[in-house]
Amino acid sequence: MADALFWMDGYKASDAVESFDSLQPLSHPLNDTDFWAVVGSYEGEWQVVRFAQVESRDRVDIDSDSVNNQSAKWASTLSHGQYRSYVDEIRQEIKNGWVYQVNACRLLESESEIDLRSLFQRIQSHHPAPAAAYFKSENWEVASASPETFFRVDSSAQSRKITASPIKGTSRDGKFLEKDRAENVMIVDLMRNDISPLCEIGSVEVPRLLGVEEHPGLFHLVSDVQGTLKESVSYADLLTRLCPAGSITGAPKSSAREVISRFEPYRGIYCGTVGWIYGGRAHFSVAIRTFFKDLRRSPSKTRFGTGAGITWGSDAESEWSETELKAERLMKIASGLL
Repeated sequence: MADALFWMDGYKASDAVESFDSLQPLSHPLNDTDFWAVVGSYEGEWQVVRFAQVESRDRVDIDSDSVNNQSAKWASTLSHGQYRSYVDEIRQEIKNGWVYQVNACRLLESESEIDLRSLFQRIQSHHPAPAAAYFKSENWEVASASPETFFRVDSSAQSRKITASPIKGTSRDGKFLEKDRAENVMIVDLMRNDISPLCEIGSVEVPRLLGVEEHPGLFHLVSDVQGTLKESVSYADLLTRLCPAGSITGAPKSSAREVISRFEPYRGIYCGTVGWIYGGRAHFSVAIRTFFKDLRRSPSKTRFGTGAGITWGSDAESEWSETELKAERLMKIASGLL
């Protein structure tokens, strides 16, 4: 673990002291002076690392020149036709009453040599994102340009507040369809249900609904769900209860995950989470717009995920186009074209 490294929100953590493949160390109150980095896959694999060294750094430094990946070849795990069939099956299951909404994704994969640390530095320059993160360990390497905060925790002497900020609705020009608004409200309801058992009775509220945020190359609809955490709730409780995020599964969550499993046998870090815990505060992202390497299973393969939320009002071709839009800018950055 000597070369483990983490960066997010201006924190650069190094000199790993211990690493765990479970959430067990987060199941009890934590010392505010310890810095914990946490990475979780969509499938529920965890790596929790305690770092001894933490410093303020605006960027992740690299030791070599940026790698130009213009020759990298990428292949989609689902073809155009397979993705359209996926959308059609989801719409049939909505008609059957099995689900209301499902997030249908695909992975872009490359066997080309891609330096993710160098790529993350390019992302910081050309695609700044509010939940961007870099992580490197013996298990995973992650370069994330996530725009989505899964949840934040802020502590005071009196209480701990949790704020989840689900994104649903994507547009190139800031104009959204009724389908986008309905999808966002649906996931807000799901997140309220997810966090309510963890919070004091009557404390859960929605201070922002259907806010419009501008990000590089596109716009999103974003809402906030907030509550006061019960004193007994640990970070292990939070992550066990909330993961994977409702914004990248669907509603109801269990039914949506069953439909997803028919077409997506593996997501890995994509649609998982990356985050930190330090000084009585925490910030976890939803790991979208994320490049990653699964160093235990396929160390030479780089993956990048893209997806779209499917409702009864979805059109299969439009949803495919949305996955293309979400990937477009970051794939250009990965290829050295931006």
